[in-house]
Amino acid sequence: MKLSILIPIYNEEKNLLNILQRVEEADVLGLEKEIILIDDGSTDKTCEILKNLEKKYLVIYHPQNYGKGRALRSGLKKATGDLILIQDADLEYHPKNYPDLLKPILEKKTEVVFGSRFLKKRAEIHGIYWLYYLGNKFTNCLLNFLYKTKLTDFWTGYKLFSASVIKNLPLESDRFEIEAEITLKLLKKKYRILEIPIDYSPRTFKEGKKIRVSDGLKALWLIIKNKFS
Repeated sequence: MKLSILIPIYNEEKNLLNILQRVEEADVLGLEKEIILIDDGSTDKTCEILKNLEKKYLVIYHPQNYGKGRALRSGLKKATGDLILIQDADLEYHPKNYPDLLKPILEKKTEVVFGSRFLKKRAEIHGIYWLYYLGNKFTNCLLNFLYKTKLTDFWTGYKLFSASVIKNLPLESDRFEIEAEITLKLLKKKYRILEIPIDYSPRTFKEGKKIRVSDGLKALWLIIKNKFS
């Protein structure tokens, strides 16, 4: 079996080689790895680094910055794996968690796994502005209330799917609201989403964190619109 790892990238010259090393070293329980790098219009030296990696990885370039959602949609079109994992290019999510994410699918317990940052005891949230932490909690609680589910972290950057599941979702979002859209469309199709505790090392906006209040508002609108449309 093959695991496709999609890595959306925007201005990550400081972290890119580090995260790639971690992904290369990560245990994927004997699966073949397909690593797909999607540059979303970087303006720093990220593209220079990627040019030197084209013989080793499949690299996709966007002419401008569209957002994480568009980058993931581009990567999904090229992915050939039986399983598909989303991996952010920063260092917030650690590939050492891959085995825990993979086991439930390989054991045929589910077809969708989310890595939850809030299931581990003493989940690390320092370094995140409280406004964003509370926004995460509010939108997550609203989704649970409206859709009668019990998710703890639909915003998570670690999402793993059987390829047949994610490739058949008609995704449209361009930016971070893609996390809400994926979740809502999985729920609509009655897929079971299994959450697994993961490690998380949050970074600040000064360190390169990119999600904004506007992304939360777009996700909020999606959650409400999809419920009542």
